[in-house]
Amino acid sequence: MAEPQIPTGPTLKIEKIYVKDLSLENPGAPQSFTTQESPQVEVSLRSRGEQIDEGVFECVLIITVTAKTGDKTLFLVEAAQAGIFRINGVPLSDIQPILGIHCPNVLFPYIRETIADAIMRAGFPPVHLDPINFEVLYQQQLASMQQPQVAAQG
Repeated sequence: MAEPQIPTGPTLKIEKIYVKDLSLENPGAPQSFTTQESPQVEVSLRSRGEQIDEGVFECVLIITVTAKTGDKTLFLVEAAQAGIFRINGVPLSDIQPILGIHCPNVLFPYIRETIADAIMRAGFPPVHLDPINFEVLYQQQLASMQQPQVAAQG
């Protein structure tokens, strides 16, 4: 019988995934249920990551979904899905891309389900979020952070 292999390279382990915050507003109920107008749905997101112990990091993915008809808000759901990740064998300088790309990718299916469930519990059809390319968002964020530096140097 073979001995289990001990990883020798970089490792990432999911310690815990949890809802850190969940907010639901349903301000127009019950009148909002009778509207025939299709709502405009806006989605915004942000993420953050921080070290909480040696080799242990928390990543939080926050998504807000707002549905409006005209100037009236039908519902607003904001969820903060978090995870605790143990990352070993990775230089500290390389941690940021992991927290900005890989960890949000792990959290996204959980927050997608949390948001859809909250919207259904508010009495509306669920909103199923489209997949998100966190790598592109991370690269855009890096580029926007470098823009002011280039302007300041010029």
